Amino acid sequence: MENAHKELIESARKKFARYRELSQKLGESAAWETMLEGFPEVQKQRMGPLLARPTLAKAFREAIPQFESIGMEMDVVDISNKGIDAVLEIQRICPWLEVSKEYGFDTPCHVVCELDMEATRRAFPEMSGEILCRQALGCPVCIFKYERPATPESGTAT
Repeated sequence: MENAHKELIESARKKFARYRELSQKLGESAAWETMLEGFPEVQKQRMGPLLARPTLAKAFREAIPQFESIGMEMDVVDISNKGIDAVLEIQRICPWLEVSKEYGFDTPCHVVCELDMEATRRAFPEMSGEILCRQALGCPVCIFKYERPATPESGTAT
């Protein structure tokens, strides 16, 4: 687990450094789009097999060991209702808080979480996501909400 966590932090350092460099060269908007290049395809490969599960709750619960392997603590709450397959992903540990400050960012949210959400939205247009709580802004946890239309297999299609 420690090696995976170190790799995660090193990867984050590279991401923050690249974003800072691109922002200085191209401006914020162009840096954002440049960082997104190819990322939806990566998200599709990474998340696609899990999202093929009948419910988002099942998919996200299956991802918990992956998050634990990099030192994160994740809980999943199924909030499916009224024909919507929906889940809350709760992260108790944000490994990017300190790294973002090393690179001059007040919070890691724009460079990590918001970028991930946008890549996910582009990779899976039928699914929406939203950040509800952020540790970087004083919340005790980060909470992400994901939803998509329910299917008969999900059991929430009514």
